Amino acid sequence: MQVKALILISLSLLALVRAEEEKQPATEVKRCECKLINVNRSSREITFLSSLRTGSGNKPFPLEVRVHNCITPPCQIRKGSVQKFEIDFAVHKYITKLTTLVKATTLGIITVPYELPADVAAVCPNLMFGAYCPLYPTEDVSYLFAFPIGEYPEIGVKIEIYLVDEDNEIATCFVCDIKVVKGNGADTVYELDYLN
Repeated sequence: MQVKALILISLSLLALVRAEEEKQPATEVKRCECKLINVNRSSREITFLSSLRTGSGNKPFPLEVRVHNCITPPCQIRKGSVQKFEIDFAVHKYITKLTTLVKATTLGIITVPYELPADVAAVCPNLMFGAYCPLYPTEDVSYLFAFPIGEYPEIGVKIEIYLVDEDNEIATCFVCDIKVVKGNGADTVYELDYLN
């Protein structure tokens, strides 16, 4: 009887420890300079705007950002993987559409826009906890951004992430330093076909 009780208590404690490990702690990110990329999708023309319209709240910094498997940047991110960011932000105006834009700066001098697939750039379908667009002022929402890391050189990169509304105003933005590292193959799954 006592052995069964100890086993049940041990299993309960193990479940609690695993639940705590699954929670993502907040990641230390920096404020961005918020120089927005202007993207003309029809002509594929990309320019950097020197001025910024931040909207009525004038505080585009997110409430909290959680980068999966990273607490203190630079975050070690395997090339060829998808890095998940959970971005909590406050809405300061009525918004019907949000798009994610990313700028990447490497070697401290080369800044380029980072093209995202349309389904990745669309914020509204990736809102968490039952949130959906349109968004209303004073709403606090969470967004799951699945950032695809291409096959890039193994270097440090400063990424600026912007959530931009239908009026080209920034809803929130932040900077996170990452270091692209070589994949270790731990996520590779091999299928053995014993029949052939």
